[in-house]
Amino acid sequence: MDSAVEPIGQMTPYGAEHLSVLGVTVVLAVVLVMVARRIRGSVHEDRLLRTAGWAMLAVTVLWTVWGMMPGQWNIDQSLPFQFSDAMRFITAIALLTRAGWAIAVCYFWGLTLNLQSVITPDLNYFNYPVVEFAAYWFLHIAALIVPIVFVWGLGYRPTWRGYGVAYAAAIGWALVAICANALTGANYAYLRHAPAGPSVLDVLGPWPVYIVWELVIVAVVWALMTWPWEARGARGRGGRSAEPVDTLRTVRRTSSAVASTHVPIDALASPTSTAGRRGAADPWRRGGHCR
Repeated sequence: MDSAVEPIGQMTPYGAEHLSVLGVTVVLAVVLVMVARRIRGSVHEDRLLRTAGWAMLAVTVLWTVWGMMPGQWNIDQSLPFQFSDAMRFITAIALLTRAGWAIAVCYFWGLTLNLQSVITPDLNYFNYPVVEFAAYWFLHIAALIVPIVFVWGLGYRPTWRGYGVAYAAAIGWALVAICANALTGANYAYLRHAPAGPSVLDVLGPWPVYIVWELVIVAVVWALMTWPWEARGARGRGGRSAEPVDTLRTVRRTSSAVASTHVPIDALASPTSTAGRRGAADPWRRGGHCR
């Protein structure tokens, strides 16, 4: 298929629209962290996270299909090979399952790779600017706020193993994008050249030098994002324990005082809530991907 549809415009970085969105993002992050702390360990936590996960998955699938429709198709934009495309599905998985690997990827990718798309957006308008604006910002803001809520609202903590999983996943997805670019001539993940608009890649030198710098900078920044949590060992605030949530130990979760007065988190994870209330152990949670 050819690049049948060309952009009719682009959102101006740091214009009124962009600054307004940034302001809304900050407010939403603060409010949702406060809400997460209030519902943590209660029956509402599981319900709200699953609802958010299904909503994220639905919007992600619809937006992916929308981009492939005949009136929207553009080979440089429509195929799901950007880091943000993978991150949307992983964010939905994290919300739906609380899988440790997914939470780890959300944390590292969402607060760095995704943040670039929030601070220096590369948003082109094709046929329906309002829809394209809304979808772009909903998905990028969600990918930014979800890890903030997991870590600062629900008590999940990144680990060195989670760091390794997220870094390996990033390299793996970059290889997928490189193959897609070779086959299509597109520039997914900006691995062929920097975006046309301003971005942090502009200060990292020409291709392929900026890719090497990206690998180094990401490794260092993600290490700094891990070290403060791991430096505390397996202890949380106020001496509360922080236990691994999966066999890979990709993230830990601090115990919650709220949980002692509500249904246990393991019970909320059970496929049948009644079995959880009877104290039946859930092998998925016990072995597994959430606690």
